[in-house]
Amino acid sequence: MKTFKAFFIAAFAATLFYDCGSTAILSTPIENIDNTPIKTTDLTEAELHKWGHLDLVKDTVPGMSVEKTYSEIIKNKKGKKVIVAIVDSGIDIDHEDLRDLIWTNTDEIPNNGIDDDHNGYIDDVHGWNFLGDGYNEQLEYVRLLASGDTSNPDYDRAKAEYDKEYQLWMGRKTQYDQIYQRITATDEALSKYLNKKDYTQDDVNNIKSDDPSINQAVQMAKYMYSNGLESVSDAIKEIKSSLESINDRLNYNLNKDFKGRVNGDNPDDMSTKYYGNGNVKPVKKSESHGTHVAGIIAAERNNGIGVNGVANNVEIMPVRTVPNGDEYDKDVALAIRYAVDNGAKVINGSFGKYYSPHSDWVRDAIAYAGKHDVLFVNAAGNEGEDLDVKACYPNDQVDNGPEVSDTFITVGALEPKYGPDMVAGFSNYGKINVDVFAPGAKIYSTTPENEYDTKSGTSMAAPAVAGVAALIRSYYPSLTAAQVKQILMGSGLAVKTKVIVGGDTNDVEPFSELSKSGKMVNAYNALIMASHMAK
Repeated sequence: MKTFKAFFIAAFAATLFYDCGSTAILSTPIENIDNTPIKTTDLTEAELHKWGHLDLVKDTVPGMSVEKTYSEIIKNKKGKKVIVAIVDSGIDIDHEDLRDLIWTNTDEIPNNGIDDDHNGYIDDVHGWNFLGDGYNEQLEYVRLLASGDTSNPDYDRAKAEYDKEYQLWMGRKTQYDQIYQRITATDEALSKYLNKKDYTQDDVNNIKSDDPSINQAVQMAKYMYSNGLESVSDAIKEIKSSLESINDRLNYNLNKDFKGRVNGDNPDDMSTKYYGNGNVKPVKKSESHGTHVAGIIAAERNNGIGVNGVANNVEIMPVRTVPNGDEYDKDVALAIRYAVDNGAKVINGSFGKYYSPHSDWVRDAIAYAGKHDVLFVNAAGNEGEDLDVKACYPNDQVDNGPEVSDTFITVGALEPKYGPDMVAGFSNYGKINVDVFAPGAKIYSTTPENEYDTKSGTSMAAPAVAGVAALIRSYYPSLTAAQVKQILMGSGLAVKTKVIVGGDTNDVEPFSELSKSGKMVNAYNALIMASHMAK
């Protein structure tokens, strides 16, 4: 049984109010919201695996009330299929929890080498791959430095950032190499002493030795256990994963001599558009980001395995565009247009960067999506920055000026706890340029080869919102993309609590000041508001 601090909370009462445009909007006012209970016990593993679907009042975590939405609103209603394009890394379209949901281009005959539907993309049966066989890439500002174009107004800023980042990551490599050596030495010493590789925590605790090196290994292992690791082998696995990321950063992302683009296309020439291939799968197992995002949106619900996605009537359109490094503006612009032209009603973009040499191409594509009634859901970014001060790309405006589309929505990330720590410390924010917040930390979802894992980022918050958008478009298809954005922003929970911003405990602000809506997305409210707006 969960233990809560004593409290009294008034029941939620759904009431209608009217905005300045006299459009009926449903809200769920929360009496004494700042007295919402704080859990005194940790979430169970099962709760953590679905916390983004839970309810603020019932479960005391800032989820989106997805389970409540299905049990009380959707029930046995029939919805319309909605195509959601995922502009991301490759997606494992054979995953047990995704394979029955992958979009198929029925006008294309598989593997015949012919552009049967005459859209310019040969054998695009399940989407398109603008990266070809490539994966590793430089960061955008490293490309700028590699070009040697000192006349570029961003060159000096890029050089200063490069010098700082390269030194930082070299320091991390040295530190993690040392940690890895110590942990592997500990594992070898304990395995040899206990005469078995798969020793347990009890085995270690029962060791009594006069050998100083063994006692040192025991103390090291106990330290790891005290930090939540179940075994020394788990620690080795984590450190190896961290070292892989660090080495990727140094060998590819920050390597000015690395050439990652292998698809034969010039990323600075928009006159050529039909490059890449129809293979939308990851090139290796560790290319898991796109698969994780796909599961958040639409993993098959109630099939007895894995996880439940937010939306239940989705066809996933993979558009492989995001490498292990910074995406190219040209690829992003063409990916958006591909999704629009092939029937997507929602596009999820869980990527971003702070340098964008052809940001105008991407904004034109965002405007194109808006004109064709397609909602673009954008991740805010993970550096704890104020996006009203520091521009992050893609975006739909320049210097906080007029927006090119009213169907572009930017999402910040929430933690699975209500109160001052509710906003993820990594999440970007901004009263002008971030629209809403949604669950984005510690999110459990699909990964390649029928596996599942927990990841954190605004990359996870955006697909949560894309899933709610897909629900609205499925059950109320008469609503436009602009109306869906209005619903997502207008129907969320406007909590009053103050929160820590950017992970800085000295920076505490009202949650309402961190986004344009001041709200966190709520599927239950969104579906009710959609039903009223559709009438």
